[in-house]
Amino acid sequence: MRVVLLGPPGSGKGTQAKDAGVKLGVPHVSSGDIFRAEMASGTELGEKLKTYVNSGKLVPDALTTEIVVNRLGRDDCGKGFLLDGFPRTLAQAESLDRELDRLGQRLDAVVYLDLASERIMERMAGRRVCPKCGASFHVVTLKPKVDGVCDRCGAALVQRDDDRPETVQDRLGVYARSTAPLVEYYETQGLLRRVDADGTPEEVRERVFAALGVG
Repeated sequence: MRVVLLGPPGSGKGTQAKDAGVKLGVPHVSSGDIFRAEMASGTELGEKLKTYVNSGKLVPDALTTEIVVNRLGRDDCGKGFLLDGFPRTLAQAESLDRELDRLGQRLDAVVYLDLASERIMERMAGRRVCPKCGASFHVVTLKPKVDGVCDRCGAALVQRDDDRPETVQDRLGVYARSTAPLVEYYETQGLLRRVDADGTPEEVRERVFAALGVG
C-alpha cells in the first residue's frame, strides 16, 4: 500500500506514521528524518538543508524531490511505503505522481490529520526530541519515563529550534500558503481521507487505522 500522510506542523504526523507503517507492513519514509541525518552528517548538503529547516522555511522543491525519490527507489519500498513530510507543495505532489506513473504505480490513499492552529501551538511548545536517535516526546501527552531523558537511548531531550513559538508561527504561515492546497489536490483525485487529529496519540491512531481500513 502506498500512502501519504498530510497535516500541519504539530499534528502528529511522525508519531502516527511510525505506527501506521508498522500496521501496513511498509517502510515509514520521513523527509524530516532524511534531512536530519544529512544535517548531522556535516556534509555540504546537510549544511544547506540546515539553513532552511532551522528557519522554518521549506526546502526547495527540486532538492526535496530528488532526496525523497532516491529513498523510494530502494528495495524495501518495492511493495509500498508511507510518506511523512512529503509532498509539501503542489509541485512536489505532481513530481511524485510522475515518478510513480513512470514506475507503473499510484498512491492508494492520502490521510489528512486535521488540527486547529491553537492546538498546534500548544502541542509544539511542549514537544521534546532526542538529538541522538530522533525519538519524540511531549511534556504533557507523551512524557518520557525519566524527565528530560530519552526512553530509547538515554540522551538528553531538547526543544528543536523550529518548535519555538516565533518559528512555529512562521511554519504555520508557510504551511497555509504552500501545503494546505494539497488537501484540495488529493481530494479531487478521490484519495483524501480526513482524520480528526485532536486527541491522545492512541485515539488518533485508531482513527488513522480506520481511515486506511486496517483497524
